[in-house]
Amino acid sequence: MLNLSKLNVLMCGTGEYTTGWTGSGASTSDKKIGVVGLTMFDLRRLGKIGKLGMVGVNGGKFPAIRQHLQENIGNVYKDMDTSFEEYPKEGNINPEAYKEAIDKMSPGDAIIVFTPDSTHHPISLYAMERGIHVLVTKPATKLLSHHNELIAAARKHNVVCFVEHHKRFDPMYSDAKARAQALGEFNFFNAWMSQPKSQLETFRAWAGKDSDISYYLSSHHIDICCWILQDKAIPTRVVASAATGIATGEPYNCVPQTEDTITLLVDWQSTKSPGHKGTAVYTASWTAPLKAGVHSAQHWYYMGSKGDINVDQAHRGYDITVDETGKTWYNPFYMKYSPSESGHFDGQRGYGYISIEKFIDAAREVNAGVAKPSDYDGHGYPTIANTVLTTAILNAGRISLDEKRAVGIKKSGDEWILE
Repeated sequence: MLNLSKLNVLMCGTGEYTTGWTGSGASTSDKKIGVVGLTMFDLRRLGKIGKLGMVGVNGGKFPAIRQHLQENIGNVYKDMDTSFEEYPKEGNINPEAYKEAIDKMSPGDAIIVFTPDSTHHPISLYAMERGIHVLVTKPATKLLSHHNELIAAARKHNVVCFVEHHKRFDPMYSDAKARAQALGEFNFFNAWMSQPKSQLETFRAWAGKDSDISYYLSSHHIDICCWILQDKAIPTRVVASAATGIATGEPYNCVPQTEDTITLLVDWQSTKSPGHKGTAVYTASWTAPLKAGVHSAQHWYYMGSKGDINVDQAHRGYDITVDETGKTWYNPFYMKYSPSESGHFDGQRGYGYISIEKFIDAAREVNAGVAKPSDYDGHGYPTIANTVLTTAILNAGRISLDEKRAVGIKKSGDEWILE
């Protein structure tokens, strides 16, 4: 058994996915106590993590966040320490507090970035230039050119950079990916993912301004499709269409350019057979009905020349009905929040947890000299290099909406570009 050093980690972002805390209080989604913070506290308990920090923009939120974490994690799970160093300190407001926090780190430390989409690139680049490993949430970047910059920076500075595409670690999805390899040439893919209108309250600060629902949700299934088709087919053309009117109306009142539902139609070309072309349709919405029994409705269909695959991730054959709230479908494969028999956190097998732990393990292995960052490109992990086509499709979709035209994707030398 390798004796790997503990990894010091800075969590960038203080919102729902990190802490379960939103601007209006504890989250009402399926992430009530967050994912990143809880996973970090548990991995520290298990000896993989050393120092922990958390950086946001508004230091005034930290007292409420600390109280929330203590009440809902520290007091619920045995031996769970929820302490961390905060930035900015003393209640200050500083949009660039991440620089102060990263400057206090050492090469070989790591950051986990769950911040608004437009900030992923500058935060990740700033860290990698200082020898810091990076796990960044999807979408890695909004622009393909920025994604290419992060690929180059990871190679130049010899650091691990993963994109937190946790659905790759869902046992249903990974099994489907493996089975798709035996289904011949790709022909058709259709994905739907939505969240209830109530999420517009959570995301009002950036919805339609900083990013869109395609970047936020379709990034999941575009990545799964790209993963399935890696070394089999390449995307060549993207056309986007959008529905509007709900997010911009009462009571949500998002900015005028906010789309409700975005669909990307993508042409794929087989790399093995010139005569085989495929079509993919990726749709995402954040104006789905309330009380649908699931937080994220999500399913996809894959058809190859020799068979097809249907996956309904939202309904796993496990539902609970309560008098006051009706029927709800649960997904403990993602995050299991109920404690173990001994009272400890018991969610180590959830793919939301595993996705983060895989990054922590990779960074520790690279620090110990037993692996190179490039090794993980060949393991099917969502490295920054392995996820470039996901960003290419998302960026092309945004251009297609804004400029009302089809957008081409092609390779120029070693880099993917849009035209």
